[in-house]
Amino acid sequence: MQCCNLPCDCSLHIQEARGIHGKDYNVANRRESNDQGLVSQLPIIYVVTPTFRRPLQRAELTRLSQTLILVPALHWILVEDSPERTPLVTDLLAQSGLHYTHLNVQTPPSMKLKEGDPNWLKPRGVEQRNEALHWLRTNQSPVDRGVVYFADDDNTYSVNIFKEMRYTQKVSVWPVGLVGGLLYEGPLVDKGHVVGFHTAWKTHRPFPIDMAGFAVSLSILLMHPDAIFDPIAERGFLESSLLQQLVSVEELEPRADNCTKVWVWHTRTEKPKLKQEEALEKQGKGSNSNIRV
Repeated sequence: MQCCNLPCDCSLHIQEARGIHGKDYNVANRRESNDQGLVSQLPIIYVVTPTFRRPLQRAELTRLSQTLILVPALHWILVEDSPERTPLVTDLLAQSGLHYTHLNVQTPPSMKLKEGDPNWLKPRGVEQRNEALHWLRTNQSPVDRGVVYFADDDNTYSVNIFKEMRYTQKVSVWPVGLVGGLLYEGPLVDKGHVVGFHTAWKTHRPFPIDMAGFAVSLSILLMHPDAIFDPIAERGFLESSLLQQLVSVEELEPRADNCTKVWVWHTRTEKPKLKQEEALEKQGKGSNSNIRV
């Protein structure tokens, strides 16, 4: 594991982020935007991102890192699906300017997609998210204040969504755009309480929300040390496999103006067509491998 590319010590950064006890969510949210002097007192947002080697990896991690750098009091936990930490990700993190932890764990071969398999056939990033949960439980204590967000590297995020999740008490929720075959999928709210979900796919899921549609307080994760994502969960039930161990639907905390604003989108970058590259490689004339794309 590598932690924190910045000159300051990560443990100090985490300790300084404790504070603002009992503040009203909306007041604290406004102050985060307007008073940089309070940044050191903000609860830390731990952003967990699974990643794996592919032509788009560097581009997508660069895009995500340049959003995260705009968010104060944030710690990026980047977990590679790899037997070892790769130079590409190591260098990207070192240049990101972010506080970070670099982890790696390989998905078992039996759980990996095979060539030609559709993306939805098996859940991805499960081992990596669970590795991040293990790191948090090993390195943080109940006195540490923070929130954990599972942010895939191919989504698009407004900085507003991070402001919304900062003061999560248990599990906060919001809509996610362009997911589930809909313009958006997310909770239905009445008088400040989640009463159902706007979804059209597997509506019987206990928590029919996307991975990008919720954040979990660090404290509740530490209170439930055995709560993890189920690696053999039925398709679409991965999120529910964790959330069922933490809260009921009635305890969910709606954010984003009672779940009427969309500030995260389930976008995917078009897979590049590399037929010419493959042809040149067969001739021994492939692109210079020392130039990282």
